[in-house]
Amino acid sequence: MPPDHDAVARMFGLDGRVAIVTGASSGLGAAVARTLAAAGARVGVVARRRDRLAGLAAEIGGLAVPCDLGEPERVRAVVTAVAEGLGPPEILVNAAGGMFTTERAESEPLDAVRRTVDLNLLAPFLLAQDAFPHMRDAGRGAIVNIASISGRVGVPGIPQASYAASKAALSGLTAELAVQWARHSIRVNTVAPGFFRSEITAPLYASGRAAEYLRRNTPLPKEGEADDVAGAVLWLAGDAGSYVTGQTIVVDGGWTAR
Repeated sequence: MPPDHDAVARMFGLDGRVAIVTGASSGLGAAVARTLAAAGARVGVVARRRDRLAGLAAEIGGLAVPCDLGEPERVRAVVTAVAEGLGPPEILVNAAGGMFTTERAESEPLDAVRRTVDLNLLAPFLLAQDAFPHMRDAGRGAIVNIASISGRVGVPGIPQASYAASKAALSGLTAELAVQWARHSIRVNTVAPGFFRSEITAPLYASGRAAEYLRRNTPLPKEGEADDVAGAVLWLAGDAGSYVTGQTIVVDGGWTAR
């Protein structure tokens, strides 16, 4: 039989679906938003930086929803804004995240711990809650949380206790939501990236010693890119991943396999 190119296109196509991508003003979030839009989705992009967000929304034909996701009362307006502007969302990608301290665990300030948890864990949970009724009514949905290998293994020389805890908790939330919402055909998964170039990791790659450390500890002989992670998100967001739920997919060039 000849290859069925149309069937493959349908597996990875998102025509007619509305997606929300947070953290979309740069880096991984922007890459994911472009990938989903290229697959046919109408994408609501969410972040704090209005100018970058507006430019991305114009580029992909999406909707810009400026929001500081570290403020729970503002988070609750995001899904409504997208539903009113583009239609009911069937895809949610929680790509926003951050670290608010580089102190060692014994010295992490309480305020920084709370800010980390609010952004990395509470915001994805609230957005999932708000997207749930739209996905339930559609009879399908896909939520993809972006965690980190820091939620699975310690990384020597990079203090990040609250960040690691919040990302590990995100995988736990993923498994629980996946089981609770499976009866509605809502799939919930996590992608845990390893190291790749971004605004956050720029200092690591700018340091010759740190860059060599990353190369030495990554089995695959290539440097990670945001598109490597975006490809995994596309798989989980569409029909190609229709039988995958409750999983944390590691995309790290083999870092955690050593």
